[in-house]
Amino acid sequence: MIEAAGIEVISVPFNRKRLNPFAEFWFAWNISRIYKRLQPDLVHHVALKPIIVGGVAARLAGVKAVLNAPVGLGFVYSSDKLLAKLLRPMVSFALKLTLSPPNSRVVFENPDDLAALEAAGMIRPGTAVLIRGAGVDISDFAPAPEPPPPVRIILIARMIREKGIPVFIEAARILRGQAEFVLVGAPDPGNPNSATEAELRGWQAEGLVTWLGPRRDIPALLASAHIACQPSTYREGLPKSALEAAASGKPLVTTDVPGCREAVVDGVTGFIVPPRDAVALAAALKKLIDNPEMRAKMGAAGRLRTEQEFADAIICKKTLLVYDALTEPRSAQ
Repeated sequence: MIEAAGIEVISVPFNRKRLNPFAEFWFAWNISRIYKRLQPDLVHHVALKPIIVGGVAARLAGVKAVLNAPVGLGFVYSSDKLLAKLLRPMVSFALKLTLSPPNSRVVFENPDDLAALEAAGMIRPGTAVLIRGAGVDISDFAPAPEPPPPVRIILIARMIREKGIPVFIEAARILRGQAEFVLVGAPDPGNPNSATEAELRGWQAEGLVTWLGPRRDIPALLASAHIACQPSTYREGLPKSALEAAASGKPLVTTDVPGCREAVVDGVTGFIVPPRDAVALAAALKKLIDNPEMRAKMGAAGRLRTEQEFADAIICKKTLLVYDALTEPRSAQ
């Protein structure tokens, strides 16, 4: 699809789990050679590791302008696990060197991440920009008549524990027989916090959830659901699956963590509950299970908010304004 739009695609052997600094510097050197060949007016790096590796490459290649988009601080800054604690100072040091070079902007998807990195001194004053989310195609994701019973609650995500898979399972246990709980997504075998395929099949055999695995027909799956759920326990950027659910006219129950709480107006487009609290999650879901009028009202409010704030066209326009600010003649800046 990208190539069909006339955009050149260059494949590189990116390994998001690799931790060898020498291998990463060699990778950055190879990226810098691509930058030197292409001579771009601007490079746009998305997510923490591409920002660090791409930032080194951009400096080596003398790139004129850089836009960095962390899209959430994720595992390294949210987890209490030993690996996260060991990585945090190294990642912070690398980000201080690469996140905010001269003639750059840093785009954040939620205000919490922006404030955290500003307070940590990782970005230069005046370079932070808030653009909430990556946008959603409101024509692909559109409201449809609510399907017949039973009420279906859907969680679309990577099958990792930080996405709230365990608390979703516990809520399903509490509400057993009152709704159908559906998981959509694949395990992440290289992630130590991933649910295993055996666990997912075990929960399904227990009658708690239906696990559909990875799917591409997300609009149709959302249309087949009554309620969307995003019970993450770690910092998100602004979950695209949450925006897609809202665009589809589904009420959303999510957690009070950075990124997720921006996806919902509590009590208007859905409910916000404390993270890791299966009882609170089940109670919020129960309100929606029992009240089709509430589901319809919240779903319509979520759709309207998506049209007004998160549609692709709105996000693209804001991003292009940042591109323009970085690439206009220096004398005009």
